[in-house]
Amino acid sequence: MSSPSLIAVRDDSHMSSPGPRAGGPTSRRSFTPAQKLDHLAAYEAAIQNSAGGAYLREQGIYSSQITEWRKPRDAGVLAGKKPGDKIGRLTPERAEIARLRRKLETTERRLARTEVVFTTVRQTGPPTGPGLEFISRKP
Repeated sequence: MSSPSLIAVRDDSHMSSPGPRAGGPTSRRSFTPAQKLDHLAAYEAAIQNSAGGAYLREQGIYSSQITEWRKPRDAGVLAGKKPGDKIGRLTPERAEIARLRRKLETTERRLARTEVVFTTVRQTGPPTGPGLEFISRKP
């Protein structure tokens, strides 16, 4: 018993492309440390314009590559490397240094914002209004 919705269609036309492996396996792309740094800088600039995904598609790069390249960059491993130099994995010490640098940068940004708020409050006086009495009240 056959189903009326299944109909066999014969197609003798040739495919436009020979397929992904027709010419044999292709070699993987590799990036020099300078290229990685360039891609990281360009990607982070694209993120500021909400075009990070477009940049990745345009360059044929995966977000996981960006994530992996940030680790050695933040640890200072990519800077000063020549094309062909081996980078390798981060040592635990290098990873800790990178983590602490990121934490320091975050803390410095928060401190700068806090200083702006305190400077504004000092110049304009404490905020007043309904519900803010506890701020301007002196103990």
